[in-house]
Amino acid sequence: MTLVRILVWAVWAVALPLLALPAHAADYPAPKEGSWVVRDFRFHTGEVLPELRLHYATVGAPTGEPVLVLHGTTGSSASLLTPAFAGELFGPGQPLDAGRYYVILPDAIGTGKSSKPSDGLRMNFPKYNYDDMVTAQYRLVTEHLGVRRLRLVLGNSMGGMQTWMWAQKYPGLMDVAVPMASLPTEMSARNWMMRRLIIDAIRNDPEWMNGNYTKQPRSLQFASVFYAIATSGGNQRLYATAPTREKADQLLNQRLTAPFRGDANDHLYQWDSSRDYNAAAGLERIEAVLLAINSADDERNPPELGILDREIKRVKHGRVRLIPASDQTAGHGTTGQAKFWKQELAEVLQAAPRKGN
Repeated sequence: MTLVRILVWAVWAVALPLLALPAHAADYPAPKEGSWVVRDFRFHTGEVLPELRLHYATVGAPTGEPVLVLHGTTGSSASLLTPAFAGELFGPGQPLDAGRYYVILPDAIGTGKSSKPSDGLRMNFPKYNYDDMVTAQYRLVTEHLGVRRLRLVLGNSMGGMQTWMWAQKYPGLMDVAVPMASLPTEMSARNWMMRRLIIDAIRNDPEWMNGNYTKQPRSLQFASVFYAIATSGGNQRLYATAPTREKADQLLNQRLTAPFRGDANDHLYQWDSSRDYNAAAGLERIEAVLLAINSADDERNPPELGILDREIKRVKHGRVRLIPASDQTAGHGTTGQAKFWKQELAEVLQAAPRKGN
């Protein structure tokens, strides 16, 4: 795989929905898919959806120790079943060996094969937020899959923010929490500004037609490419990949003309769902051993703000792993490559006590 292709994958891993499970690596069991329909699911707005479909994938046998893994914005369970992520974690002897663990990978509300606006309701779909997503994940895990305790909750990007929420909302349900590429603070600054620009770009596009378009608005792909370059990739990696204007243009043109499977309404909802995220209030409630993993070149969660170093002091059993920046890291996309942090994950799973049955 060329460096350009690696970069494209790293940047888009959290930015493009994948509609089908990719080929699984040879050294871990084939993922199994399932769906569960929740009747009369009530959202935080008071809206009720008569049937909410929650799709998920699992790796390993249900008799294994349960682990929950949460994906990023516009992703799905499929976006985690890649050689760089699952291929580094779920095989024999790897940190989340599927011979030992039962790995649960849900599609969040509005993503993947779970219920979403593009199923037919379009802009009449309930206005969900991260709290709705976490509530639905909890119900899937406990009511449908019958899990009474999780060894680990691990999430990347949006999944990282939701891991902070899981650890506070259900402190007695997990032994270990690993939020990645995220901060336990209010959605703000460039992170929110860039998200709102995607939302506004879609809404202000005449082709959007208030969500009743017959073809995907052209603004969607352009805004998504713009966002990914502005907030992902890593300065060193981008420069190594595109050290001249000609190569920069080639990379940009490749992304602007690449096949794009996203749906404008789905993306609008997905980005807007982060609007009221704020995991700062209940950090003292976290009981799990917590390992926060960020990258030093993460443009969305810049370490120089000092937020994570300040807030981790409020977590009883919390610590931070900051991956050093290099021409091999990919900014916000770094944590999508498990090779950078799988050793630390293995160590925390080895050391953390089991507090429940």
